[in-house]
Amino acid sequence: MPHPTTADPSPSVAPIPLLGASLPELTRWVQLQGQPAYRGQQLHEWIYRHGARSLADISVFPKSWRAGLANIPVGRSLVHHRSAAPDGTVKYLLELADGCIVETVGIPSGKRLTVCVSSQVGCPMACDFCATGKGGFIRNLERHEIVDQVLTVQEDFQQRVSNIVFMGMGEPLLNTEQVLQAIQILNQDVGIGQRSMTLSTVGIPGHIRRLASHELQVTLAVSLHASNQALREQLIPSAHHYPLEALLEECRDYVQLTGRRLSFEYILLAGLNDRPGHALELASHLKGFQSHVNLIPYNPISEVDYQRPTPQQIQDFLDTLKKRHVAASVRRSRGLVADAACGQLRASQVKATG
Repeated sequence: MPHPTTADPSPSVAPIPLLGASLPELTRWVQLQGQPAYRGQQLHEWIYRHGARSLADISVFPKSWRAGLANIPVGRSLVHHRSAAPDGTVKYLLELADGCIVETVGIPSGKRLTVCVSSQVGCPMACDFCATGKGGFIRNLERHEIVDQVLTVQEDFQQRVSNIVFMGMGEPLLNTEQVLQAIQILNQDVGIGQRSMTLSTVGIPGHIRRLASHELQVTLAVSLHASNQALREQLIPSAHHYPLEALLEECRDYVQLTGRRLSFEYILLAGLNDRPGHALELASHLKGFQSHVNLIPYNPISEVDYQRPTPQQIQDFLDTLKKRHVAASVRRSRGLVADAACGQLRASQVKATG
């Protein structure tokens, strides 16, 4: 990363946000400002440990120096809207520097605090059941905008984040470079282990094998949502260009190359993909696979008429998989209140203000 600089006098060149820079990069930057090297460690600590939103917040810096740094952006977002559920889950709409709005979610569970982060503003995949997909795609997020989501949740909860899931708005493997850089920052600078991170993808041809080459310790979660190609194309338009068998073959290569177990995500939609026959079909695809299936009961959205299966239908699907020796579990829904589905809160706020 080129270090942030105030030396360029051109008003058309925006300063690079400090959030996302490593300790060596921050150290070089403070030295370019005529400060001693140890100020880099102070800057790093205040950005990543204290969540500084402005250089003016860094009280250990000399006032005379801080006064001249007013135009240097740290790279933090503004909380545009905050919605808390009875179970403690909090969904945030964050306003970025260009006015775009992105969602992130804080999910507490005992001593654990999980953050569900977004990787794009909107999503180009247009999955038929997804509120984010219905809103269209605007742009990729930069690495600092991804890291900022974690710092925002950590600050609001006053608790260290323990786990991160890239399951918010967007398709991470269509923003691989920034997502990988964000993972590195969250690991090395924020201090969250890669084994406590999960990256979710609907599947982009060739990208899963490419991800394997980076030798990450994160868990890869592949969104199937269907037990056959025809049904998958109905739910996920991009699947037309990526046959289910080809996706599963790439997943097998990933397991072989990394030695890591895969997770498969499967949203259960009442009367559409939740029948015992679908479970049998899914089990046949995953036979002998080093994997785990997360069954996700659907959170209804207003744009489409899909419904959530009954508890008995969910249990029957789970039992069928287990009888075929497929490791599976049902993901307990959190924040089941208004606008619970991914992208739904953002969509409702846009409607309200637009």
